[in-house]
Amino acid sequence: MQNRNNRKIVGRLIYSVLTESCNVREAIKHFPKTKDPSIECAYHALVHYAADEDIRYKDIEYRDAQDDYLEFIAETLSGGKPLPKNIINDYKPYYKGVAKVWGNGINGFWEEFKRFINI
Repeated sequence: MQNRNNRKIVGRLIYSVLTESCNVREAIKHFPKTKDPSIECAYHALVHYAADEDIRYKDIEYRDAQDDYLEFIAETLSGGKPLPKNIINDYKPYYKGVAKVWGNGINGFWEEFKRFINI
C-alpha cells in the first residue's frame, strides 16, 4: 500500500516538472525515501531529463520523445502502478537508491550527476 501511495506522489512530481511548475531538483527533494524500483527508475529518468537540457533545446524531436516518455512514467505512477520491467531494467545499472538531499549542496548534486553519467 505504501509503494502505491509513494508512486502516486512521484507521478504528481513528474507532472509538475513537465508543466514547469517545479524544477527537477525541487521535485527530487520531495521524492519519498524508498527502495521501490519504479520510484528509483523515475528518479534516474528525471536526472537524465535535467542532464539533457542542452540537447532538448537543440533537438525538438528528442525533446518531444523524452517528454512523452516522462509523461508515460508519470501516468503509470499516478495510478499507483509499477513501471514495466523493461523500463526499470534500462535504469538498473544506475540504481544506488534515491538521493533525496545532496549532502554537499550543489557540489553533492554534481557528484551525484557525475556518478549517474559514469564520470
